[in-house]
Amino acid sequence: MSKVIRGPIFVLDDNIDTDQIIPAEYLTLVPSKPDEYEKLGSYALVGLPDRYSKFIATGEIKTRYPIIVAGENFGCGSSREHAPIALGASGVEAVVAQSYARIFFRNCSATGELYPWESVERLCDLFETGQEVSIDFAQNQLINHTQGKTYTLKPIGEVGPVIEAGGIFAYAREAGMIPR
Repeated sequence: MSKVIRGPIFVLDDNIDTDQIIPAEYLTLVPSKPDEYEKLGSYALVGLPDRYSKFIATGEIKTRYPIIVAGENFGCGSSREHAPIALGASGVEAVVAQSYARIFFRNCSATGELYPWESVERLCDLFETGQEVSIDFAQNQLINHTQGKTYTLKPIGEVGPVIEAGGIFAYAREAGMIPR
Protein backbone atom coordinates (compact mmCIF):
# COMPACT_ATOMS: atom_id res chain seq x y z
CA MET A 1 0.00 0.00 0.00
CA SER A 2 1.68 3.23 -1.13
CA LYS A 3 -0.33 5.72 0.86
CA VAL A 4 0.93 8.70 2.86
CA ILE A 5 -1.01 10.70 5.44
CA ARG A 6 0.50 14.04 6.46
CA GLY A 7 -0.45 16.80 8.84
CA PRO A 8 -0.19 18.12 12.38
CA ILE A 9 -0.59 15.63 15.23
CA PHE A 10 -2.61 15.61 18.42
CA VAL A 11 -0.75 13.89 21.26
CA LEU A 12 -2.45 11.90 24.03
CA ASP A 13 -1.06 9.65 26.74
CA ASP A 14 -2.19 6.28 28.16
CA ASN A 15 -5.64 4.78 28.73
CA ILE A 16 -7.71 7.12 26.57
CA ASP A 17 -11.09 5.44 26.87
CA THR A 18 -14.16 5.46 24.67
CA ASP A 19 -15.99 7.81 27.07
CA GLN A 20 -13.24 10.36 26.49
CA ILE A 21 -13.31 9.74 22.73
CA ILE A 22 -17.10 10.15 22.52
CA PRO A 23 -19.12 10.59 25.73
CA ALA A 24 -22.25 8.43 26.12
CA GLU A 25 -24.60 11.42 25.81
CA TYR A 26 -23.77 11.61 22.08
CA LEU A 27 -24.45 7.95 21.30
CA THR A 28 -28.01 8.76 20.25
CA LEU A 29 -26.58 10.24 17.04
CA VAL A 30 -26.96 7.85 14.11
CA PRO A 31 -23.74 7.71 12.05
CA SER A 32 -25.54 6.45 8.93
CA LYS A 33 -27.37 9.80 8.69
CA PRO A 34 -24.94 12.30 7.06
CA ASP A 35 -25.88 15.28 9.26
CA GLU A 36 -25.66 13.19 12.45
CA TYR A 37 -22.35 11.66 11.30
CA GLU A 38 -20.91 15.16 10.95
CA LYS A 39 -22.32 16.20 14.31
CA LEU A 40 -20.87 13.07 15.96
CA GLY A 41 -17.44 14.05 14.63
CA SER A 42 -17.77 17.53 16.10
CA TYR A 43 -17.94 15.95 19.57
CA ALA A 44 -14.82 13.77 19.18
CA LEU A 45 -12.56 13.88 22.23
CA VAL A 46 -14.75 16.34 24.16
CA GLY A 47 -14.48 13.99 27.15
CA LEU A 48 -10.72 14.51 27.54
CA PRO A 49 -9.39 15.91 30.82
CA ASP A 50 -8.69 19.66 30.93
CA ARG A 51 -4.90 19.11 30.70
CA TYR A 52 -5.32 18.62 26.94
CA SER A 53 -5.84 21.42 24.45
CA LYS A 54 -9.02 21.49 22.38
CA PHE A 55 -9.10 18.83 19.69
CA ILE A 56 -11.62 20.77 17.62
CA ALA A 57 -11.40 24.55 17.66
CA THR A 58 -14.36 26.55 18.92
CA GLY A 59 -16.81 27.18 16.08
CA GLU A 60 -15.38 24.36 13.93
CA ILE A 61 -16.86 20.93 13.22
CA LYS A 62 -13.64 19.24 12.03
CA THR A 63 -10.23 18.91 13.62
CA ARG A 64 -7.02 20.20 12.10
CA TYR A 65 -5.25 17.00 13.26
CA PRO A 66 -5.47 14.05 10.82
CA ILE A 67 -3.16 11.96 13.03
CA ILE A 68 -3.31 11.16 16.74
CA VAL A 69 -0.26 9.84 18.59
CA ALA A 70 -1.09 8.08 21.86
CA GLY A 71 0.36 5.84 24.55
CA GLU A 72 -0.82 2.47 25.79
CA ASN A 73 -4.32 1.00 25.80
CA PHE A 74 -5.93 3.50 23.42
CA GLY A 75 -9.70 2.98 23.09
CA CYS A 76 -10.21 1.06 26.32
CA GLY A 77 -13.60 1.02 28.03
CA SER A 78 -16.94 0.40 26.35
CA SER A 79 -17.04 -1.49 23.07
CA ARG A 80 -18.81 1.26 21.17
CA GLU A 81 -18.34 1.54 17.42
CA HIS A 82 -19.12 5.23 17.78
CA ALA A 83 -15.55 5.86 19.06
CA PRO A 84 -13.64 5.23 15.80
CA ILE A 85 -16.58 6.62 13.83
CA ALA A 86 -16.48 9.90 15.79
CA LEU A 87 -12.74 10.22 15.21
CA GLY A 88 -13.13 9.47 11.50
CA ALA A 89 -16.04 11.90 11.19
CA SER A 90 -13.92 14.58 12.87
CA GLY A 91 -11.24 14.26 10.19
CA VAL A 92 -8.80 11.84 11.83
CA GLU A 93 -7.31 9.40 9.34
CA ALA A 94 -4.95 7.45 11.62
CA VAL A 95 -4.04 6.82 15.23
CA VAL A 96 -0.52 5.75 16.16
CA ALA A 97 -0.57 4.21 19.63
CA GLN A 98 1.77 2.11 21.68
CA SER A 99 -1.10 -0.38 22.14
CA TYR A 100 -4.87 -0.60 21.70
CA ALA A 101 -7.81 -2.08 23.49
CA ARG A 102 -8.61 -5.04 21.25
CA ILE A 103 -12.26 -4.07 20.67
CA PHE A 104 -11.30 -0.55 19.57
CA PHE A 105 -8.74 -1.94 17.12
CA ARG A 106 -11.38 -4.32 15.75
CA ASN A 107 -13.95 -1.53 15.47
CA CYS A 108 -11.48 0.51 13.40
CA SER A 109 -11.39 -2.21 10.76
CA ALA A 110 -15.08 -3.09 11.04
CA THR A 111 -16.13 0.51 10.39
CA GLY A 112 -13.29 1.42 8.01
CA GLU A 113 -13.00 4.83 9.66
CA LEU A 114 -9.31 5.10 10.52
CA TYR A 115 -6.00 3.26 10.46
CA PRO A 116 -4.83 1.95 13.87
CA TRP A 117 -1.03 1.91 13.63
CA GLU A 118 1.09 0.54 16.49
CA SER A 119 4.41 2.16 17.34
CA VAL A 120 7.53 0.16 18.10
CA GLU A 121 8.56 2.62 20.81
CA ARG A 122 6.68 5.00 23.09
CA LEU A 123 6.16 8.08 20.90
CA CYS A 124 3.68 10.09 22.94
CA ASP A 125 6.51 11.20 25.25
CA LEU A 126 8.69 12.27 22.29
CA PHE A 127 6.12 14.29 20.33
CA GLU A 128 4.12 17.47 20.92
CA THR A 129 0.69 18.45 19.66
CA GLY A 130 0.95 20.46 16.44
CA GLN A 131 4.17 18.93 15.12
CA GLU A 132 4.06 18.11 11.41
CA VAL A 133 4.29 14.37 10.72
CA SER A 134 3.55 11.88 7.99
CA ILE A 135 2.82 8.17 7.95
CA ASP A 136 4.41 6.29 5.06
CA PHE A 137 2.36 3.12 4.60
CA ALA A 138 4.84 1.44 2.24
CA GLN A 139 7.76 1.94 4.63
CA ASN A 140 5.84 1.44 7.93
CA GLN A 141 7.25 4.73 9.17
CA LEU A 142 6.14 7.80 11.06
CA ILE A 143 8.23 10.79 10.05
CA ASN A 144 8.30 13.75 12.39
CA HIS A 145 9.13 16.60 10.02
CA THR A 146 9.35 19.10 12.88
CA GLN A 147 12.06 17.04 14.59
CA GLY A 148 13.64 15.67 11.43
CA LYS A 149 13.35 12.11 12.80
CA THR A 150 11.86 8.86 11.51
CA TYR A 151 10.26 6.17 13.66
CA THR A 152 9.37 2.58 12.81
CA LEU A 153 5.76 1.41 13.00
CA LYS A 154 4.55 -2.16 13.20
CA PRO A 155 3.08 -3.30 9.85
CA ILE A 156 -0.63 -2.54 9.50
CA GLY A 157 -1.11 -6.02 8.05
CA GLU A 158 -4.44 -7.40 6.88
CA VAL A 159 -6.35 -4.57 8.55
CA GLY A 160 -5.09 -2.08 5.94
CA PRO A 161 -7.03 -3.43 2.94
CA VAL A 162 -10.20 -3.78 5.04
CA ILE A 163 -10.06 -0.13 6.10
CA GLU A 164 -9.10 0.94 2.57
CA ALA A 165 -12.26 -0.81 1.29
CA GLY A 166 -14.42 1.11 3.77
CA GLY A 167 -14.96 -1.54 6.43
CA ILE A 168 -15.55 -5.23 6.85
CA PHE A 169 -18.76 -5.48 4.79
CA ALA A 170 -17.40 -3.41 1.91
CA TYR A 171 -14.25 -5.55 1.92
CA ALA A 172 -16.29 -8.77 1.94
CA ARG A 173 -18.32 -7.53 -1.04
CA GLU A 174 -15.15 -6.55 -2.96
CA ALA A 175 -13.59 -9.95 -2.22
CA GLY A 176 -16.74 -11.83 -3.33
CA MET A 177 -17.36 -13.23 0.15
CA ILE A 178 -20.89 -11.80 0.22
CA PRO A 179 -23.13 -10.68 -2.63
CA ARG A 180 -22.97 -7.09 -3.76
